[in-house]
Amino acid sequence: MHPAARAWFAERTWQDTGWTVPELVLAKGSRTVSVVLPALDEESTVGRVVASVRPLLGSLVDELVVIDSGSTDRTIEVAAAAGARVVRRTDVLADLDPLPGKGEVLWRSLAATSGDLLVFLDSDLVDPSGGFVPALLGPLLGEPGVHLVKAFYRRPLGGEESGGGRVTELMARPLLSVLRPELSGVIQPLAGECAASRELLESVPFAAGYGVEIGLLLDAHTMVGLPGLAQVNLGVRQHRNRRLAELGRMAREILGTALARCGIDAASAGELTQFVQVDAEWLPDTTAVRAADRPPMRSVVGA
Repeated sequence: MHPAARAWFAERTWQDTGWTVPELVLAKGSRTVSVVLPALDEESTVGRVVASVRPLLGSLVDELVVIDSGSTDRTIEVAAAAGARVVRRTDVLADLDPLPGKGEVLWRSLAATSGDLLVFLDSDLVDPSGGFVPALLGPLLGEPGVHLVKAFYRRPLGGEESGGGRVTELMARPLLSVLRPELSGVIQPLAGECAASRELLESVPFAAGYGVEIGLLLDAHTMVGLPGLAQVNLGVRQHRNRRLAELGRMAREILGTALARCGIDAASAGELTQFVQVDAEWLPDTTAVRAADRPPMRSVVGA
């Protein structure tokens, strides 16, 4: 591990998060907290994720918002019934046509919320814990200078205790070890669970698609350096695992975003060709690769 990464890992990694909600409420003071759940067709899980955060409303959490990315199932109804405020992606910045992708709704959530601090939780968590939000907020509320907190966790896969996070293990962390070795101590660079200051989030661009997490990490490192980053242990994270072909498309978008953030002149958009077997033949299956970035929100709303 890079020497700077080793020192950061020792200083900014919380393996055992012991913060209590009353302690965090006291540390919070006059600051406000928004919890944001991006969602697309997550009717089977979003209600439980909302329910895990709902008891914190009015104390540690000031607003709980589900940002819907165009669901065609009952995601919106389930989220509202569970106690979240639901915002469709077209409800904010309505003069801008929405782009596809998770990063787009996270970016729009900045215009739909008012918290000084934001916590992002994925909506496909199978067994969400009420301790996720307090753990993510701990370093932001208790450590001066921290602007971005990433989660890390064990990822079960196919009945095994670990093995999930295949794009992280096979692409994201090896890539960072080459392009940005100071970040080689980040355990889950693609974690959807994170918390950050509005000051940081409104100052950086957002990749519209799957590259949003690694883009935020790299931009935060550029803006606030290693001391501005932290990571916390959330224990176990279970969610809907994707097919290998889907992971390939995801990896291609992440790769394009990472290369662009590191100043490498490579085609961030274009096509990805994968191969599928049909009867006895292997045939190409080509997919367009998205590469759109949204500009810093500060430049859009004049914050």
